[in-house]
Amino acid sequence: MLASLLASAVACFGQSGPSPTAPSAEQLRQSALVLEQQGRNAEAEAAWRAYVRARPANPEPYAHLGLLEARQEHYAQAIPLYRKALAINPNVPAVRRDLGLACFKNGDLHGAIREFSLLLKSKPDDFQLVTLTGMSYYGLAQYKEAVPYLQQAAEADKTNLPLRLALAHSCLWSKQYKCVMSTYHEILALNSDSAEADMIAAEALDEEQDNAGSTELFRRAAQANPKEPNVHFGLAYLLWTQKRYAEAATEFQAELANDPNHLQSMEYLADTYIQMNQMSAAKPLLERVVKKDSSLPLVHLDLAILYTEADQKPDALRELLAAEKLAPNEVDVHWRLGRLYRSMGKINEAKAEFDKAAALNKAHDDENFRRIAEANARKAKTAAPGSAQPAPPDQPAPTTPNR
Repeated sequence: MLASLLASAVACFGQSGPSPTAPSAEQLRQSALVLEQQGRNAEAEAAWRAYVRARPANPEPYAHLGLLEARQEHYAQAIPLYRKALAINPNVPAVRRDLGLACFKNGDLHGAIREFSLLLKSKPDDFQLVTLTGMSYYGLAQYKEAVPYLQQAAEADKTNLPLRLALAHSCLWSKQYKCVMSTYHEILALNSDSAEADMIAAEALDEEQDNAGSTELFRRAAQANPKEPNVHFGLAYLLWTQKRYAEAATEFQAELANDPNHLQSMEYLADTYIQMNQMSAAKPLLERVVKKDSSLPLVHLDLAILYTEADQKPDALRELLAAEKLAPNEVDVHWRLGRLYRSMGKINEAKAEFDKAAALNKAHDDENFRRIAEANARKAKTAAPGSAQPAPPDQPAPTTPNR
């Protein structure tokens, strides 16, 4: 019955004059709704398009055509149909929500935020809208903007673990470390063995210079899930910065056992071997890494160290110049270039490199003094009246090459 009615409707609209048997616009509408409810998408689309020809100023058929496309995950095709419906009547929140969802699923996150923001003006506590807005900002890497929406959504859903993980990441990447730690404790209440959460909190503590706390949390993450991507690398890198090379090597090796192509683990494991004077173990790793990615200054520096040890001065010079190009402000590169030039009898070049290293050392020392002075000034402002003022800082040791 519906199929014959629709066929009759389409035929009638193709005729030049009215037909006494043509279905009314309302009959077309009802047919389209029934076909849509039955999941007969192609027939429903044809019915709605017939209705459009009968009622071109009605937004309803455009909205339904958009919905039919969205149901088939044709979001790019759905978006202009929703926009057409809203251009005729902008005061239909359900259509605007569908448009926002289609934009979100099609990767147009700016468009999604625009539509969701309009809807949030009248429904500021709508959980779905708040969550989708937060995740849209998250997807755009606008983490500071994502945080308040994700916080509101997490507050509304006390047991949503993925939402809290997204919030914790957003807090970390927007440098809101107190937010990271408070969210971390909420995650622990839901899942005490969340390796991902331990890693996020460890990174926050590392940013706040809490090496002990950060290392402890990375160890906890590695115990909770030894197969978690980057968990061993994160712990190894912390140990490497603390010059605990033997422990670091073990963790870099564990990361490579999980992911044999983890370039950063290869890079830093090779440097760890060099720090432990295991040159023969470092060389094949460095050669493998530089073939895959020649943009890593540490790899070129370490290769230069190997070539210098082997008295291969031209090769060492080539690698040091490559490292200098990639990391022009690295003191160790200029210091080693100076030594190499001096060993090659190039006194003027050696002096120029030593001067650069000294200037960079002084700049680093000046920056350290500035940060200490700012920290002391902040402490002085918060000190109680009449309390003792902070003592002058100890002079930091000059920066020197660590190899």
